[in-house]
Amino acid sequence: MTTAILIVGHGSRDPAANHELEAIVAGYRAHRARSSGDEVAHAYVELAPPFVPDALAALAARADHVVVVPFLLFAAGHVKNDLPLALHRARAASPRVRFTAARALGVHAALVDLAAARVRAALDGGDPARAALIAVGRGSSDPDANADFCKLARLVGEQVGTAWAMPSFAGITTPRVDDALELAARARPERVLVLPYLLCAGRLVERLRGQADAARARYPWMKVELAPHLGDDPRLHTVLDERVAEAIAGAAPLPCDTCHYRVPIGAVAEVGGLRALLWSVRHGVTHTQAMPHAHAHRPIRKHVLVCGNADCANRGGIGVLVALRRHLRDAGCDDVRVTRTSCLGRCGEGPTLAVYPDGVWYRGVTGDDAGELVRDHLLGDRLVGRLVDHVLQ
Repeated sequence: MTTAILIVGHGSRDPAANHELEAIVAGYRAHRARSSGDEVAHAYVELAPPFVPDALAALAARADHVVVVPFLLFAAGHVKNDLPLALHRARAASPRVRFTAARALGVHAALVDLAAARVRAALDGGDPARAALIAVGRGSSDPDANADFCKLARLVGEQVGTAWAMPSFAGITTPRVDDALELAARARPERVLVLPYLLCAGRLVERLRGQADAARARYPWMKVELAPHLGDDPRLHTVLDERVAEAIAGAAPLPCDTCHYRVPIGAVAEVGGLRALLWSVRHGVTHTQAMPHAHAHRPIRKHVLVCGNADCANRGGIGVLVALRRHLRDAGCDDVRVTRTSCLGRCGEGPTLAVYPDGVWYRGVTGDDAGELVRDHLLGDRLVGRLVDHVLQ
């Protein structure tokens, strides 16, 4: 049996971050060649090709067993939702191939060692007992993932021996980095060590560098040092080998006891939205099963609302609407509805459109973007990252 390993990264708008991940994968490929000879490829969830469905299809054409390893630090929506959906489709398209999913990297001793080494590099021989550690994670809407990160931050602080170890997040959840810096400043440590707990460099690391510079000016009584991000390191090979072995043995299913897709942990506000979405799906399925009527139609899979208010119309919004309909017609797609709507509240940033039930809003869209939106999002279920305004949680 031939086995292929697919390393799945998040993907970045910064090409340098993607190149760094690909270098890590190349190092793991060389490591794996010495031990097993398995093929090792990479893909991205979003923002950069190759995308997961394309990579799965390519590997299925030449392997009997494909092991998908999320090169993601924690198990959040991409691991719990997006990858299982992609694997379901791959299994349907290639029934002779065995597809196996591994766990995310998670809280692992090798990663704690790696992060601690990065903090010690920033400490540069200083006394850790007089320092505060602020670990910075990407941030997630998944409480489970955020909780794992908080555990990781504490483990790193324990290993290094810092006086304080505080988790913070670049976005989505709290506490944010600036708030953690202010809290640390009030404790008046000798220095603050900011750890970007990120696999690859990119825009978040550049933003952290700016926040560290601003903190030095704002709190002149303490030194603020930015530690290196995790980056390439042989310890990653150890974690990846373990995840691959677990997946092949079927020994490590996802832990689900505190997953907010199953139990209402911090997600009560989403209940009404979920009920509304389920009602909408039910209506779409049952609508054409009723007695024939004047407006009978097939269920709508996606609904695109294009702002046709004055500002967006003047910026070319009507042309975007027409182009979307034309591309959908040319693709033979009749289960996506494109509707002109009134103001979407993004005046000056349009043309604006929203895709439901995905809850994805795009802005600054032109008629030239319509083909990409149809091909990637409406037909391929991949975000067009450069146009995303926000995604409803």
